[in-house]
Amino acid sequence: MPTKKKQERVIGIHFFNPAPLMPLVEIIPGIATSVEVLNEGKALIDKWGKTTVIAKDTPGFIVNRVARSYYGEAIRIYEEGFADFATIDWAMKEFGKFRMGPFELMDMIGNDVNYAVTETVWTQFFYDPRFKPSLTQKRLFEARYFGKKSGKGYYNYSEGSVMPEPVKNRELGLDIFHRILVMLINEAADAFYLRIASRDDIDLAMTKGVNYPKGLLKWADEIGIEKVFKMLLHFYDEYAEDRYRPSFLLRRMAGNNQKFYQ
Repeated sequence: MPTKKKQERVIGIHFFNPAPLMPLVEIIPGIATSVEVLNEGKALIDKWGKTTVIAKDTPGFIVNRVARSYYGEAIRIYEEGFADFATIDWAMKEFGKFRMGPFELMDMIGNDVNYAVTETVWTQFFYDPRFKPSLTQKRLFEARYFGKKSGKGYYNYSEGSVMPEPVKNRELGLDIFHRILVMLINEAADAFYLRIASRDDIDLAMTKGVNYPKGLLKWADEIGIEKVFKMLLHFYDEYAEDRYRPSFLLRRMAGNNQKFYQ
């Protein structure tokens, strides 16, 4: 336990699993961390050949905060009966070019780990509805359906099992993809607005930490901020849930025809 006299020497370092292979390292200074310690820590990890980003000391830092929407909105779509696991995974890979769909990824990470992170982020954000866990994930966790390591998760990995086929409907797939993507963009925009990290570090973290095909803020510029905002506003009005509230930054930028990368 650091004493009050040594608080300036404390810094958080978050590697991604598996650490030898994953390039990203989030560096998290505390409110008492000195600039010298922050700079020295970053320089040291840069020398190791890692990609470093600086994040404010808040729940989930950058990646685990923003990525909650990738999992949470996918589960919500499934719970509504809109599409099954395989179709949602197919949509994100086919139209978004994500390397893995959300259910495949949760099964690889482990549903015990993913659920614990989701619940921790939600409670540490004082039960903000945007981070609310799902009963679907909780029931899998309680049944010890942890994914690949336990032989069963959202999919069955036991010997002889056959993976389900997705419904390859273009209109359905695009609806799924756009709904999850705008939720991801919304969280990235809010992280930028609340100064969790810089614009460049947020986009870098999501591409290097969880292998997203593009930085989310750059992606928002390509789609158009006003279009992203209108999609979020549609969900917010339709569901009347705070879960879908658009970031104030997107609202302001849409009104002023702005971009993240001018």
